Parts: sequence; C-alpha cells; structure tokens
Amino acid sequence: MKGILKFIVGLLLAAVSLVTYWCNTQENEFTGEKQHVDMTVEQEIALGLQAAPEMAEQYGGLHPDREAAQAVKDIGQQLVQNSRVSNTPYNFEFHLLADDQTVNAFALPGGQIFITGGLLKRLNSEAQLAGILGHEIGHVVARHSAEQLAKAKLTQGLTGAAAIATYDPENPASRGGAVVAAMVGKLLNMRYGRNDELESDRLAVQLTGSAGYDPRAMMEVMRILEEASGGAGGPEFLQTHPNPGNRISQIEQAIQEEYPNGLPENLRQ
Repeated sequence: MKGILKFIVGLLLAAVSLVTYWCNTQENEFTGEKQHVDMTVEQEIALGLQAAPEMAEQYGGLHPDREAAQAVKDIGQQLVQNSRVSNTPYNFEFHLLADDQTVNAFALPGGQIFITGGLLKRLNSEAQLAGILGHEIGHVVARHSAEQLAKAKLTQGLTGAAAIATYDPENPASRGGAVVAAMVGKLLNMRYGRNDELESDRLAVQLTGSAGYDPRAMMEVMRILEEASGGAGGPEFLQTHPNPGNRISQIEQAIQEEYPNGLPENLRQ
C-alpha cells in the first residue's frame, strides 16, 4: 500500500512539474522563438545585477588595467549600439576580470557580461574580442539563463518525483533509482547548454558583422579555446560546451547563411 501511495505522489509531482513548465511560454521578441520561461525580463535584470559582485569576486575582482577594461567596454557597446540589441530592454555592462590564469567568458541574465584577463591576453585582435562579447550578448538576448532555470526546475521536479516513487528506506538498493534519475536530469541540462552555445555563435555572427567586425575571427577564437583546453576536454556528450572544432563548422555555415553574397569589404580584423 505504501508503495502505491508513493508512486501516486511521485506521479502527481511529475505532472505538476510538466504542466508548470509547458504552460509558462513566452515569445522572444529578439529571436522570434517560443520559449519556456517563468520570469520576466525585469526579474532577469535584477537577478544579474544581484549576482554580478559575487561572480566578479570569484575571479579576483575587476582587472586593474583600466585601459584594457575600457577597451572591453567600448567594443561591447559598439556591438550593442550597431545592432538590434539596442532596441532590447537590457542594460549591457561589460567587465574585465582580474583572473589572468582562467580562460573564460560568461554572461549573467539581464546583460552583465564578463571576460577574464586569462582569455583576453590570448586574443590577437579586436574582432576576436568582439566575437566573444557578441557570443555572450547572444546568450542574454536569447534568454538562455531564463530557459535554463525553467528547465532546471522541470528536471528537479521530475527527478524528485522519481526519487519519491522508487525510494524504499527498507531497501538501500532502491537508492540507485534516484541516483540514475539525477544523472539523467544533469545530462539533459548539459544538452540544452550545448544547443544554447551554438545559437549564441550564430547570433554573434550577426552582431559582429553589424558592428563592422569580421565574424571569421570567431573561428580563430575557437582554435584558441581548443588550444587552451589542451585537447583534454573529454567526450563532447559529457561537456556543457560543444567541441570547439565542431563549433567552427557551425560558424562557417552561419556566415554563409548571413552573407550569401560574400562578406562586406573593410571589416575590422
């Protein structure tokens, strides 16, 4: 009887999680896509502003090189002001982090964008920096963080339902079902992350070209990232980011689709 009751409770919890996820649908005004999100743009902005100081602290705070930091801000704002991004409600701010060892860049919801000194010093051109910042802007306008939060709530609800339905305190072996369910949920969210990265690459092609930067520089960025990883990233399926080599082919395709008649002349390298 207890087993049946737990199964019913788990089933109800799963149903509530699924209904909540599928009913929270909004159209992204920038991409035109239907998305499952359960927060407003204003909430995204507030969340990003709240998290920004803590994220900066994890990377040693802001970089002391004011000239380099200003260059990051200037290029970031060029991408915003010379594209449709300027029409979005997001207030973009670009930050150079003091960590000179870590190779990373990331965006918080709402428009707070960061790049580490460790990644910046590996770049060879403004166009490469524009490609990275354009990629992170893409995450923001595509509302990837809001999507990820909604998906995380869904998988948390489903894995919780599975744990309730399968766990038996008198049978320690039943814990395995909950562990497997949690692993499946984690892998699902990783897959979503890789799709987001590829979409941001495509958006970065649009943004860099609109601002007068050569989007082909993004392919060089992928090679830089691949070199920085030392080729030891492991199987792509178990990574949150796509293999840089695979992203190069996607970027090439995006450039061809965006510029079927060839790239404009005099693009900044």
